[in-house]
Amino acid sequence: MQQISKITDSLLISNSRSACNDELLHHEGITHCINVSRQQPFPSLKISTLRIAVFDDPQENLYDYFDLCADAIQDTAQGGGRSLVYCKNGRSRSATICIAYLMKHQQLPLEKAFQIVKAARSVAEPNKGFWSQLQRYEENLMATQSKMQTN
Repeated sequence: MQQISKITDSLLISNSRSACNDELLHHEGITHCINVSRQQPFPSLKISTLRIAVFDDPQENLYDYFDLCADAIQDTAQGGGRSLVYCKNGRSRSATICIAYLMKHQQLPLEKAFQIVKAARSVAEPNKGFWSQLQRYEENLMATQSKMQTN
């Protein structure tokens, strides 16, 4: 089944099959795609794209891309656009990126951000390695926020 799940008004998540359905993208008003995979194709629609070339492997370093992706999603939203984040199954890699965005730009704790993504897309489940990277990201975001509050 082809499906794009809405996390926020400007952030959506799907698998690669749905992400490459130009009719579905057009219907959802997608203006930016983040492809979190090494092999999955991009849609043929002329929209902005970003590839994060990682496998769904707990050893992969997705952490280094959290800020880049979260900021790209935020910039797209502020410009009135909508971002679609996808990987092969729309389960681990794409969910991880969406959670990182919610943590950074909506100041949500990891657990709450995960619940929101899971509610939008029931199969969402970051692998153990990505989950531990999200935990480290949460610690770093909290440390940065507390530094900003003391200055």
